[in-house]
Amino acid sequence: MRLVHLNFAKGFRGGERQTQLLIEKLAQRGYDQLLLVRKNSELAEALNGCPSLEIVEVKKPYLRALPLLRQGDILHAHETKGAQLAYWANLLRRTPYLITRRVDIPISSNPLNRAIYTRARAVAALSSIIAEQIRQIAPDASVAVIPSAHTDTAPTPETVQAIRRRYADKFLILHAGALVDRHKGQSLLIESARTLEKRRPRAHFLLLGRGEDEATLKEKARGLSNLTFGGFAENIADYLAASDLFVFPSRHEGLGSVLLDAMRLGLPIVAARVGGIPDILGDDDALLIPPNDPQALTDALTRLIDDDALRRQLAESAKSRAGRYSPDAMADAYEAIYKEIAP
Repeated sequence: MRLVHLNFAKGFRGGERQTQLLIEKLAQRGYDQLLLVRKNSELAEALNGCPSLEIVEVKKPYLRALPLLRQGDILHAHETKGAQLAYWANLLRRTPYLITRRVDIPISSNPLNRAIYTRARAVAALSSIIAEQIRQIAPDASVAVIPSAHTDTAPTPETVQAIRRRYADKFLILHAGALVDRHKGQSLLIESARTLEKRRPRAHFLLLGRGEDEATLKEKARGLSNLTFGGFAENIADYLAASDLFVFPSRHEGLGSVLLDAMRLGLPIVAARVGGIPDILGDDDALLIPPNDPQALTDALTRLIDDDALRRQLAESAKSRAGRYSPDAMADAYEAIYKEIAP
C-alpha cells in the first residue's frame, strides 16, 4: 500500500506538526509514502530524511499534480486544497481518499464542498464539534473522531535550567500559539497581564510564536514589565518544563494540540471552553473559562497562582489523560481506516 499525503498549507502550525507526527510514525511501521506540498514548504523541511518518504513540491495550480496521484493506493488530504485535489483524482481514477479536518470553522455549504466530503471514503475530525460541522454539510459522510497527538520530545535539562534562570523568582505563565488574535486571543492575555502586574508581581507571561498580529500585540503590550514575547521555540517541551502554568484563551479551536504537550509534561492549565478543548480537558483536569472574557481569565490565573494544591491536582489529572493521545494511538486509528478503505 502506498499512501499519498497532500498538505499545501502555508507555514508550519499545529496541523503541519500533526501531519509530520503521523508520517513519521507510519514510516516506522514500514509504509511507503509520498508527500505533496507547496513550494518552499516548512513541512517538507521538517520531514527531510524521513525513511520511505518521497517529497514533491508542487507549484500552483495544484491540479498539475494530478498525474502524481496515480502513484497512490490511498490519498490522504490534510487541508482544504489537498481535499479538492483528492476529489478530482477520485473522479478521474476512483482512487479512495481520506480527509482530515482540523479547524472548527463552519464549512461553506456549496455543491463542491458537499461533494468533496460526501465522496470521501472517510473523514477524520479532530473533535466532536468538527465532526458535527462536517455532518451538517454532508450528512452521508463517513466521519470518525481522531484527536491530535502529543509529541514525544523530551525537554533538554540544560535549556530548561537556562530558561528558569532567565525568569528566576518568577511564576512563569506560558502561552504558545500563532500570534493571530482573532484565533488564539493573545490580547486577552495582555489585558490580564496589565491587571496582574501590580496584584501578583511575581507572575510573568511568556508568549511563544509568530504571526500576522505580532506587531499589533507588541504595541498593545508596550510598557508591561511582566510580559515577554519569546518568538518561535524549536523545542516547546523545554519551555513547558520550565513553566509553572499553561494558558490558552483561544476564541475558537479545533482541538489545540499544544494542550496535549502541556498535559503530558504535567502543567496546570487555564483554557477557554471552546471548540474541541472540552473533548480533551474536563473540569477535573483544567480551569475552563468562557471565551472572550478577560475577567474570567484573570480570575482563573489568580486562583492558580495562589493555590499550590489545586495546581498539583489539575496537573496530575491532566497528565493521567495524556497517554490516550500518543502518536501511536493516532497512527493506530488512521491505520485502521487505511486498511478499511484500501482498494
